[in-house]
Amino acid sequence: MSQRPFKILGIQQIAIGGPSKERLKTLWVDMLGLEVTGNFVSERENVDEDICALGSGPFKVEVDLMQPLDPEKKPAVHTTPLNHVGLWVDDLPQAVQWLSANGVRFAPGGIRRGAAGFDITFLHPKGNEEFPIGGEGVLVELVQAPPEVVEAFARLAAS
Repeated sequence: MSQRPFKILGIQQIAIGGPSKERLKTLWVDMLGLEVTGNFVSERENVDEDICALGSGPFKVEVDLMQPLDPEKKPAVHTTPLNHVGLWVDDLPQAVQWLSANGVRFAPGGIRRGAAGFDITFLHPKGNEEFPIGGEGVLVELVQAPPEVVEAFARLAAS
């Protein structure tokens, strides 16, 4: 296995699904004090999500509170309460190339623009014969970190 040509910097987001994002907001916004910073609705992804923030600056973590537009359709964003974990990566194309070459399975869709405006891709929760390494039941999102986040993590590591 060749040397990894990218670095995972930190957690970019967690996404929590449920039948009602209002009930999720009662805990995360009303009780824990997270701020709602946006909303994302996608029929293709069957999701209505409120985007919340925890922390600030380059170390801000996004907490997405998701409910399905139609509970009978796929993807069923509400059936796995911890829907996915998003990780900042310093070089997304290099990460995808290297991980694929080393047997990691990616979900369909490739690299694309995500709800928060960053390039993203997903590691599949399950491996298969061709790509035996998956998330072991967890959907993992890789998120291209913008330059200010890469620099902030570099300063943190150097201190």
